[in-house]
Amino acid sequence: MRTRMLAVAVDCREAEALAAFWKEALGYPETERWTDGHGVTYVELKSPDVPSLLFQPVPEGKSGKNRLHLDLAPTELEQREEVARLVSLGARVVEDPESDDWVVMADPEDNEFCVLPRR
Repeated sequence: MRTRMLAVAVDCREAEALAAFWKEALGYPETERWTDGHGVTYVELKSPDVPSLLFQPVPEGKSGKNRLHLDLAPTELEQREEVARLVSLGARVVEDPESDDWVVMADPEDNEFCVLPRR
């Protein structure tokens, strides 16, 4: 392989708050903050052997449907229990069609993601 994915970058209005949600949701053990040459502070969630989640603050809010989203599969809870846990952290259910195996959710800044059955 010639390259590897280091991080999934997420544009957001409140990097600290959104990173806190995803840290709790996914159990990332490390949080790193750094400032670029323009004075913008990024929040990066890190964990060994998986790509980081990088939250970069932007002035505009989300508009339209995500072109890229995360698919999550719980490792300990059943799907419905995981959905309830994520709702308690600040996510919301967007769509729960009976014909699909996944539940479409949105994080506190309305970025969509899916929760699939436990693998």
